[in-house]
Amino acid sequence: AVGSADHRVHYYDLRQPREALSFFTGHRKAVSYVRFLSPDSVLSSSTDSTLKLWNANSGLCTMTYSGHSNDKNFVGLASHGDFIACGSEENCVYLYHRTLDHQLLKHPFSNMQQSNPSVQDEDDPDPTQFISSVCWRTGTNVLLAANSVGTIKLLELI
Repeated sequence: AVGSADHRVHYYDLRQPREALSFFTGHRKAVSYVRFLSPDSVLSSSTDSTLKLWNANSGLCTMTYSGHSNDKNFVGLASHGDFIACGSEENCVYLYHRTLDHQLLKHPFSNMQQSNPSVQDEDDPDPTQFISSVCWRTGTNVLLAANSVGTIKLLELI
């Protein structure tokens, strides 16, 4: 399965790659990332600020996740069991549960003051920063997240 600028997920059988088996249609903008959650389900991320969960056998969308902002940058996507983490262009990490269409948690990355890096300034968000990567530590509820200026945070889901 691959994402495309034509707003669709193209689903292939690698034994016959000449043409797609099917197309998953439903995003309003380019699909920037696709991953399998199981042999039967595919998760896609789009610059329309949604994630979609697809039934790989039928090609039908079974859930749409919204709340995060993603208009132009790749904002990171990772899954762990029933949890889905993604970044956003407002410099926050979002956590979704596979069965709920709205966010469970939103964790903002705060700006660090240049003169004193230990002082956080959460009232002055920088609109140019975004979460660019998220990754679950294997076998744990620990999420590593990084943003576009190199800030890295280790977050634990309790």
